[in-house]
Amino acid sequence: MSKILIGRYVPGNSLVYKMDPRGKLLATIFFILIIFLANNPLTYAIVTIFSFIAVAATRLRPKVFWDGVKPLVWLIFFTSLLQLFFTVGGKVYWQWTIFAVTSYGIENAIYIFIRFTVIILISTVMTVTTMPLEIADAMEWLLTPLKLIKVPVDKIALVMSIALRFVPTLFDETVKIMNAQRSRGADFNNGGLITRAKAITPLLIPLFINSLETAVDLSTAMESRGYRDDNGRTRYRILRWSKFDLLDLGYFAILIALLLIFRTH
Repeated sequence: MSKILIGRYVPGNSLVYKMDPRGKLLATIFFILIIFLANNPLTYAIVTIFSFIAVAATRLRPKVFWDGVKPLVWLIFFTSLLQLFFTVGGKVYWQWTIFAVTSYGIENAIYIFIRFTVIILISTVMTVTTMPLEIADAMEWLLTPLKLIKVPVDKIALVMSIALRFVPTLFDETVKIMNAQRSRGADFNNGGLITRAKAITPLLIPLFINSLETAVDLSTAMESRGYRDDNGRTRYRILRWSKFDLLDLGYFAILIALLLIFRTH
């Protein structure tokens, strides 16, 4: 659990780190959307290659990205199995009651597996190369048009920044509590699903109390530093576009062109 990379920033000095967080956020969203342009083996291969190019551009160890994918491997395989056994059409290789393995099912299972993995990899690229507060600033910039309809974008951005900042802390606290209870004889790994659920239940109370204490300390710290939830606040971090953000445009221009050329119509 402590290796989950949501909200975790890994220091580095590659070109990806020098890009504006707004550009990286838009690039991540855009990449996830254009994945759906892929509809055959060649286009999915192109998407996979481009995702690995983005991963390599960070110049981080592959283990960093494996740690991002590993916690969700079971979900990816489960979703792929659903596609494998419940997609009908094409040549039937095996069938039993409502379950069947068909050529369309195998194809869709592979596509779903690639799609999920690529989405996690690209999201991890943004997460590990962008500090949580920068991600929150980028989200606030993205939501700025909502101010026209009186949406409290500043408060939403504050909530998101706090959430991104303390998700890793919450995971770390959970690991500490589990280790403390293991030292007292608790067993979280053996037994059936119900037994494991009962073993995890005692974690909730100390975790909830720690979360409340952290929230109180945070509010006290913010008030002592003069925080006010009104308009006109100054900013310490000023977001600026740079020449490195042009790499995103070229990257996506080539990717979209290849997908449009080779996709099946």
